[in-house]
Amino acid sequence: MTHFTIEKTICKTVIKRNGMTVPFDLKRIENALKAAFKGVRNLHSKEDLSLEDENFIQGLLEDLLRDFQKKESSFLPVEEIQDFIEKSLMQKGFFDIAKSYILYREEHSKRRYLKNRLEEGAQEDHLYPFLFQLMEHLKEASKNLKLIDEAALKNELIKQLYPGISFLEAKQALILIAASQIEKEPEYDFLAARLILSNIDAEVFGKFDNREINHKISFKNFIRKGVEAERLDPKLMEFDLSYLSSVLKPERDESFKFLGLKILYDRYLIHIDEKRIETPQFFFMRVAMGLALHEKEKEKAAVAFYHTLSSFEYMASTPTLFNSGTLHPQLSSCYLSTVSDSLDHIFKVIGDNAKLSKWAGGIGNDWTNVRASGARIKGTNGLTQGIIPFLKIVNDTAVAGNPQGGKRKGSICVYLEVWHLDIEDFLELRKNTGDDRRRTHDMNTACWIPDLFMKRVQENGIWTLFNPVETKDLHELTGKAFESRYQEYEEKAKRGELKQSKTLFAFDLWRKMLSQLFETGHPWITFKDPSNVRSVSRIKQVIRSSNLCTEILLPTNEEETAVCNLGSINLVKMFKDGSLEEELLKKTIYNAVRMLDNVIDINFYPTKEAKRSNLRHRPVGLGSMGFQELLFQLKIPYESEKALELADEIQEKMAYYAISASMELAKDRGRFESFEDSLWSYGIMPLDTLDDLANERGEPIQINRKTSLDWESLRQEVILHGLRNSQLQAIAPTATIAQITGTTQSIEPLYSNLFVKSNLSGEFCTINPYLVADLKKLNLWDEEMIENLKYQDGSIQEIESIPIELKALYKTAFEIDSSILIECAARRQKWIDMGQSLNLYISFSDGRKLSDMYFEAWKKGLKTTYYARSRSATQIEKSSYNINKKAIQPKGMKSKSASSRLSCGLTSNCETCE
Repeated sequence: MTHFTIEKTICKTVIKRNGMTVPFDLKRIENALKAAFKGVRNLHSKEDLSLEDENFIQGLLEDLLRDFQKKESSFLPVEEIQDFIEKSLMQKGFFDIAKSYILYREEHSKRRYLKNRLEEGAQEDHLYPFLFQLMEHLKEASKNLKLIDEAALKNELIKQLYPGISFLEAKQALILIAASQIEKEPEYDFLAARLILSNIDAEVFGKFDNREINHKISFKNFIRKGVEAERLDPKLMEFDLSYLSSVLKPERDESFKFLGLKILYDRYLIHIDEKRIETPQFFFMRVAMGLALHEKEKEKAAVAFYHTLSSFEYMASTPTLFNSGTLHPQLSSCYLSTVSDSLDHIFKVIGDNAKLSKWAGGIGNDWTNVRASGARIKGTNGLTQGIIPFLKIVNDTAVAGNPQGGKRKGSICVYLEVWHLDIEDFLELRKNTGDDRRRTHDMNTACWIPDLFMKRVQENGIWTLFNPVETKDLHELTGKAFESRYQEYEEKAKRGELKQSKTLFAFDLWRKMLSQLFETGHPWITFKDPSNVRSVSRIKQVIRSSNLCTEILLPTNEEETAVCNLGSINLVKMFKDGSLEEELLKKTIYNAVRMLDNVIDINFYPTKEAKRSNLRHRPVGLGSMGFQELLFQLKIPYESEKALELADEIQEKMAYYAISASMELAKDRGRFESFEDSLWSYGIMPLDTLDDLANERGEPIQINRKTSLDWESLRQEVILHGLRNSQLQAIAPTATIAQITGTTQSIEPLYSNLFVKSNLSGEFCTINPYLVADLKKLNLWDEEMIENLKYQDGSIQEIESIPIELKALYKTAFEIDSSILIECAARRQKWIDMGQSLNLYISFSDGRKLSDMYFEAWKKGLKTTYYARSRSATQIEKSSYNINKKAIQPKGMKSKSASSRLSCGLTSNCETCE
């Protein structure tokens, strides 16, 4: 065994982290290494190491001396010494030793520092010994954040401390203090997130702080622990876990903002007895592994999926994130079903709703086939009460469900065609007055509207309501075929050949529909004919409704419950230095479509009807998010021609590469079963169906049809090779996953520049960081501006000091002309084979304007709309606003309630899809 002394080999001075210098002491390094080896080997401090371990330590020390002797400087930073040792240990595979060594060094360093601080008489450190540790956490979390005032945070924290407070309570107080500063400085968003991250590390790893090493040595243990606890699929143990752990990128956690990581911690990370066992990077790898289970090269696929997810380039939907890699991989987002006109099937569907909701599925039910009130029941010779009593049960079933152990609320939307005899009662389901037995306060409603109804409203014509038991084929027909048959039934009703019917002015029904929409937010307005005529899988199938969030449009029948699997591209990540990185977009879409297609085969199906439908048609819904943030980055106002052109350009490329990706999958895995029954088999693309809609409707669709890609070649390839998936695109709300990735949701304009977000994780203040950055450049960002923003409910339009170009860029949702949002959606819709969750914003109380807005959406060929949001009860909480500062009130400000608050406009329903 080799022994040697420092004097014979090297004479150096070590520079410590605090700037102090000490002589190089090889014995201290040797002691630390031996302590680390003994700790891992479970040896007593006085026991000897094995000869093999002793030789390794001596060899490492010789290498260290040899390396540093070559350096010209006589000063050695302590970080270089420790990095050398850690790297040497890890190269030999001694990950546990590296962990133990670093822990030993850091604990001794902290003890010495704390001892010195106490000897100096630092009163707060004496009262609260953990204060030093908290400040070290704060210092670490503040790295690369230039605008954090650590001293102010410490002073504020000390004010919150009290005798007996625990370390965890003090840590939580520090997080909340940091979060409270977000409205003043956006950098605190990242700081608060990093403080939460240290909590996660403490739960998963203990007090060890080297995240990179700890991720590499603990990942395998996480999978094993999850499997043993029956939380993870044992098949995950079949992966090369050492290899997968080596590609983890814990530094990506620094991209999280406060709300995103808070949501991830509260609801997504797997825990055992309320203690998290996975970090964010473990989480992304677990999801990726779960989606790669059936891949031939599953490690390669898992790594590709992991990088796509963890870099925030693409994010899978919430059910996929919840359940991928678990024993119950219910990964799909949406389920659509049709209710048949029989008691058995009515209650079967209600039971199916409960099963689907249990595993976090968002549900859309079509009830048009069920007979209306007053129809005769053949078996009992009595009269039916119609659909309303059953919908009350549907509502209560959704409330009674506890999806994913309370991680989200059960949500459902019920659809009814507007010729159904119960339509007038249906419109009142969400009213707050009337017989509560005929109200559904927790369920969403939507009208399924044929083109003929819109035409009758335009011409102030008569509209006839029918009982579907007497007009059974109406629900199956679309376009001109529907119009012809509907008119035949009207003639029958006039001749008295139908037992039940009712006539009224179409405009009166439309006015009632919009009145209820304005009052209650329901029913949503969705269009039957565009949804069917423009479906590329429509030849032998009928689309009878949409889903919970109105973006999924799939055929349903008694034998098939339609299923859709969702995920969204983060548009912000697809641009660099103001330009679209098209190769990155293509790569991301190919990975995303592959993940979505894998869901279909891996998925746990709560009902046989859902499994049958999904395996036969294999639809997926690739969407996007971050459009508004992208506009901020590119300095393009939403209300501009450039924004319209950008939406058009992006959606064309997304459509092209999504279809190409599915075609490539078809070459390898085969076509979806019903391919020959679809328009895809003729090379017909979504853009081509605009003319079909115009022909069926009898009037042109006024929308730009320019293209920039080689669609003709793609048509021929699809005809030759087929597609793996019957549907490929749908833009979902992305409320939750957009928050996780820290971007703006879906295609939505920003609701406000300053607001409070509310969801199951709590309420959190959010500010527009792009606005803050631009105001800082003009030296306009100060306490007075914050006060003004609060007083103006997050709007900058009435703040005179702000330049007009910024006012144009930072218009909020209610300040943007709704026709721009509709035109932007129409530009996308020409490329999309399904639909969009399109919210419309109402800054007026004029019924005519509301009607014109929806007619514009219909004329532009949109398939569906989602919420119509009004300004009512949407103001910022003024509790922190000084109402006595009248001097700062900008000219033109209007008086507002000091007790109201502004929500982000996101509802719990949104996050069921995303």
